[in-house]
Amino acid sequence: MTRRELDRWARQPVRVVVGMVFPVMLLLMFGYLVGGGRGVSGDYVDYLVPGMLALTMAFGLEGTMIAVTEDLDKGVVDRFRAMPMADGAVLVGRSAADMLQSALGLALLIAVGYALGWRPDCGPGAFLGALGLLLLLRFAMLWIGIHLALVAGKPEMVAAVQILVWPVGFLSNAFADPATMPGWLGPPVEWNPMSQTATAVRDLFGGPGGEPGHLWTAVLWPLALLAVFFPLAVRRFTRLNR
Repeated sequence: MTRRELDRWARQPVRVVVGMVFPVMLLLMFGYLVGGGRGVSGDYVDYLVPGMLALTMAFGLEGTMIAVTEDLDKGVVDRFRAMPMADGAVLVGRSAADMLQSALGLALLIAVGYALGWRPDCGPGAFLGALGLLLLLRFAMLWIGIHLALVAGKPEMVAAVQILVWPVGFLSNAFADPATMPGWLGPPVEWNPMSQTATAVRDLFGGPGGEPGHLWTAVLWPLALLAVFFPLAVRRFTRLNR
């Protein structure tokens, strides 16, 4: 199933490239055009890059969602379900391919961050730990996307569902310090799962805006989301057309 999804990359390279380049465009736009880092102490790029890495873990889900809904719409899933394989194999294979693409996207964004002058002030262990937190968040967001795709059922419905990602993504501390926001907005932004991951990653990278106390919440948030949406997605998949 994972190899099948990777073969789809070769047939649709534009979608893969666009998904990886879009976060780079956001990083350059906020770093040079919109940047300023209101309320951020230190170099804004050192604050922005970890925030963008966390934000990127929520974007690009539409590729996975469209792939799932296309398989549903074309009857591919029905054929798979008639074969001797575990019910979750199709979803796990899809998620494995997405995680590989996410890892490549992280590598690209980190390379662009280095080109902008970002330098993490940490050792190899902390660096790998930060990447682990980012991929854990992506894995949780991925299963939310898979579940929503199974609920939507049609590729044309993905756009409506994908719109929900934008407010959740931008209501985070990826671009600005929540302390500079209106009083009613700051607390929800701080408790956003992406804000928790971004703050913990900033701390591991040794950059501005990092707080060590957020490490556990950056782990617990994705695990809590997985505990809810992983079984929901598998349950929804096993009940299709029954």
